[in-house]
Amino acid sequence: MSAAEIDGFADRIRKHQGGMISAWVGIPDAMLVNHLAQEAFDAVVLDMQHGMWDMQSAANAVAQARLAGKPAIARIPVGDFASASRLLDAGASGIIAPMINSAEDARALVRTTKYPPLGERSWGPSLALNHSGLSADAYLKTANELTVAVAMIETRAALDAIDGILGVTGIDGIFVGPADLSIALSNGDQVAPNAAEIDSAMQHAVARCRAHGKFACAYAGDGERAGELLKFGFDLVIAGAETIQLRAGARRAINAARRIASGS
Repeated sequence: MSAAEIDGFADRIRKHQGGMISAWVGIPDAMLVNHLAQEAFDAVVLDMQHGMWDMQSAANAVAQARLAGKPAIARIPVGDFASASRLLDAGASGIIAPMINSAEDARALVRTTKYPPLGERSWGPSLALNHSGLSADAYLKTANELTVAVAMIETRAALDAIDGILGVTGIDGIFVGPADLSIALSNGDQVAPNAAEIDSAMQHAVARCRAHGKFACAYAGDGERAGELLKFGFDLVIAGAETIQLRAGARRAINAARRIASGS
């Protein structure tokens, strides 16, 4: 994938081309990102909310993802909108913001991720210019379309306000966090991201996205669940975190070695 194709990620997801699967990385290692980006993922998400990334390691990871030909998206910590513009300056193709519970929260995200007239993003995209190969003028004119601002829907308040959030100009799509949503909808009783009630809420979210002409993303704990969510109509899904994939791969190798060695 060329730099132009990476920077076309936003256009592809907005056009609902479907079937997009992203890696998800919380371990702050840029080389790990590069390895995962060699696989058939459509993007790599850096989890800065629950992962251990800092700004320097995240910028290096964005570069490694792009070197491998894949767009990098960053999930910022809750309310850390100042980091959003810095990550876009580093060349990230999108920002996922957790705990967006209202249209006002969504407008705050837009202010830091979009240049005027949509927002108030400050100028300084030195690495983004290097990665994209665009001139300063060309980047300024196209950055709002080349990058995506994604609001997470993961609380009862957010689900109730979903139309208001999607109606904010500059919000390109949503990302449903089913674990937190299940905690919220059960009033703190359980973590059940695959429950029927969550399925219903996620299908509702996809329908509202289609009504507003915007895209829908979601987290899935594994490949099977990711496939189910793609069938629901989500445009991009996560097929499990890198820690789960790493341990599952190690477990398969260990079990295979033990089985062959024992002759069973």
